Amino acid sequence: MSKFNLKVLLLLSTGHCVVDIYQGALPVVLPFLKNKLDLTYTMAGVVMIMANMTSSILQPLFGFFSDKKEKAFLLPLGAFCAGTGFAFLSVPSSYVLVLLLVTISGLGIAAYHPEGYKTAAFYTGPRAATGMSIFSVGGNAGMALGPIISLPVISYLGFDALPVVIIPSLLFTVAIIYWRKEVALPEHTEQTRREGDGRPSRAARLSLVNIVSVVIMRSWTQFGLLSYIPFYYINYLKGDPVYAGKLVSVFLLGGAAGTLAGGPLADRWGHKFYICLTMVLAALTFPLIFVLEQHPLLLSATLFWLGAILVSTFSVTVVMSQKILPRNLGIASGLTTGFAIGAGGIGVTLLGVVADRFGVPFALKSIFIFPALGFILALMLRYPVREKA
Repeated sequence: MSKFNLKVLLLLSTGHCVVDIYQGALPVVLPFLKNKLDLTYTMAGVVMIMANMTSSILQPLFGFFSDKKEKAFLLPLGAFCAGTGFAFLSVPSSYVLVLLLVTISGLGIAAYHPEGYKTAAFYTGPRAATGMSIFSVGGNAGMALGPIISLPVISYLGFDALPVVIIPSLLFTVAIIYWRKEVALPEHTEQTRREGDGRPSRAARLSLVNIVSVVIMRSWTQFGLLSYIPFYYINYLKGDPVYAGKLVSVFLLGGAAGTLAGGPLADRWGHKFYICLTMVLAALTFPLIFVLEQHPLLLSATLFWLGAILVSTFSVTVVMSQKILPRNLGIASGLTTGFAIGAGGIGVTLLGVVADRFGVPFALKSIFIFPALGFILALMLRYPVREKA
C-alpha cells in the first residue's frame, strides 16, 4: 500500500488551485468580453456553454486516455493550456478566436483533473478521503481566487492587461516539471494496472452509475442555490445586492471548510454512511433558509453549514468512485468531478424553466428535492464492490 505523501498532495492541490482560478474567473470576465466585442447575451451564453463542455463534460475522455498508461505530461500541459487560453481572451477581435481560446483553456482544465485525481489517489495512503480532501480543496480555493485575481488586474490596468493572469499557470508549470520525478507514479503501479486489465463487473458499473447520480443531485443542489439565492433576495425580497453576494460567499466558504473536514470524518465513519448522513442533513437544513430569511446572522450560519455539509462529500465521492473502479481511476475521477458536476448546469437550466413558469420562490424551494433524492440514491448504493475481471 502506498504511503501518505503530504508534499506531493500539496503540490497537486496547488495545481488544482491554479487551473480552477481560470474556471472561476471566466464568469466575471465575460461582461468585459461582451462589451469589447459587442456580443449578444446568446453569444455570451455560448461562451459559457463551450467552457462547461470542454472543462467538465469531456473530463471522462481524458480519464480514459490517462488510464491506458500514466500520462504525467497532462499535469503541466493542462495547467499551461488552462492559463494560456484564458489569459489571452482580451487579445482577439474575433468571436471565433474567443471560442477557440475558451476551448483551449477548458481542455487544459479537463486534462489536469483526471490525471491529478489519479495521481493523488496513489499518495493518499490508507487515509484516502483525507488525502483527497487536501487535493480537492485546491479547487475550492482556485474558484474563489479567480475573480479576486482577475478583477483587480482589469480594474487597475484595463481589460487589455488580462494576459498578466497567466503568471500562476507559468509558475506551476515550471514547478511541476521541476518536481516531476517525485510526482511520477512508481513503475509497479503500471504493472499492476496491466495485470488487472479487464471489463468492470456489472455490479461495479451499476454502483458507479449510482454514485454519479448522487453527485449530480449534489451538484444540482449546490449550483441551484448559488444561482437562485441572489434572484430570491434581490428580485423577490427586493434586498441589497451586496447582502445577496455575501450570502453566496458564505455558502462557498462553508464548502471550502467542509472539503477539508469531510475527508477525515468519512475515513473515520465510513464513506457510504457519510454520504447518506450529509444528504439527509442537507435536506433537513434546507427549509431553514426560508424560516430564517429575516435573521441575517442565523441565515448566514445556516448557509455556511449547508455549504459545508454539501461540498464536504466532494473528495469522498471521488474516492468511492475510484474504489468502485480501481483499474480505471482516470475514468472514475472524470465522471465524478467532470461529467457529474458539469451536469449541474442542466439542473440550473431546468430551474430556470420552473422559475419562469411558477416564480423564483417556488424554484428555490423546489431545490429541496435534490438532496432528498441524493439520500435515497445513497441508501441504494452497493459499496464497497468487489469487482471481477
